[in-house]
Amino acid sequence: QLQLVESGGGLVQPGGSLRLSCAASGFTLSYYNIGWFRQAPGKEREGVSCISRSGRINYADSVLGRFTISRDNVKNTVYLQMNSLKPEDTAVYYCAATFSSSCYYNDMQYWGKGTLVTVSS
Repeated sequence: QLQLVESGGGLVQPGGSLRLSCAASGFTLSYYNIGWFRQAPGKEREGVSCISRSGRINYADSVLGRFTISRDNVKNTVYLQMNSLKPEDTAVYYCAATFSSSCYYNDMQYWGKGTLVTVSS
């Protein structure tokens, strides 16, 4: 069974850091494009970052310079290191995988259940 499980969310003060993990089972992450998405209360889900099977990386403008995506092929896990967190980063964060060449939300085939990140003092 193909499964993605996110972890690492929690409550953090503004300016703090968190590292989210996206662990895969049933398939090899390095063969897929992996995206991180987030959904804040009352807002649509938006793309945060993506790492392709070739290692190409992109970020949303709102997180550029603060977030870093990486992949550990041995652990079959993708990470999202989040630094300098802001209250507007508060959201449920999801990882997703697609075998296509895309990083778009609509092209993702497998989704985790999400992990909540709350940035508040």
